[in-house]
Amino acid sequence: MNQRPSLTELTAFAAIVRHASFRAAADELGMSASTLSHMMRALEQRLGLRLFHRTTRSVAPTEAGARFFHNVSPVLSDLDRALADVGALSEQPTGSVRINAAEPAARALMDRIVPAFLERYPGIHVDLVVEGRLVDIVAEGFDAGVRLGESLPRDMVAVPFGGDCRLLCVASPDYLRRAGTPRTPDELARHPCVRFRLPSGKMYRWEFKRHGQEFKFDANGPITLDNMDLMVDAAIKGLGIAFVWDDTARPALDSGKLVTILDDWTPPFEGHYLYYPSHRLVPVALRAFVDVLKDVERQAPPPPRPR
Repeated sequence: MNQRPSLTELTAFAAIVRHASFRAAADELGMSASTLSHMMRALEQRLGLRLFHRTTRSVAPTEAGARFFHNVSPVLSDLDRALADVGALSEQPTGSVRINAAEPAARALMDRIVPAFLERYPGIHVDLVVEGRLVDIVAEGFDAGVRLGESLPRDMVAVPFGGDCRLLCVASPDYLRRAGTPRTPDELARHPCVRFRLPSGKMYRWEFKRHGQEFKFDANGPITLDNMDLMVDAAIKGLGIAFVWDDTARPALDSGKLVTILDDWTPPFEGHYLYYPSHRLVPVALRAFVDVLKDVERQAPPPPRPR
């Protein structure tokens, strides 16, 4: 290769892989899709490698392209962090912090932490990407991610927030009067259940624990949903028993529209952690976000969970 790729080319290449789209990448970069396509063809010619599989409807990296992206992404991230670190020399930090989180974790961040952060650092933009799948935050260009304690990746700095979490078995009082109340998890097999589909497409297995005894249950019922707010609605309508987050069910429980069952089988477990790579320079915006998160947790501890 006679000439190294420019920073513009590398940035454009990474954007195409992240978006799986020339058009979306072009919008991000502020150029036309045709210009971007021409740039990538020129890069492929200089590298002597095909980086993308292109069709009229999709674009995906080749094996060589995927490997190139894996190696280039950390370099671009380090450069962004270095530039952000220089920005820390200014009196008021600027830039952005990009965080990946599932919906319950995103709600927890939005409750107290993000408002406090934006009040303290109005010059920093928060890009909160909400999705249920587990991602490689380094490879996909995130500064940080949020996961439950039990699923944290290795070799990461992890900062807890929000207290413990709990999943609850809930049903409407009318349903229980009509169908009876299960006393043990195995009795759920005789009841219609509202099933939950994970982002991977698999059905979530209900997990129960009491006095060291564990029970896993493959729920069966008339409806499958991928949103816990809708699962709560289904339970309120008497369509069956649902297994949902405490916070999601709490308004319906407080109003009496739902009640809990099998409480002694659903103990709390380790809650959410903000995590980020431990072996890289921490960008200024992320460092500021972590500081605010810690301050909020110290100053205003969340109410005891679960109830």
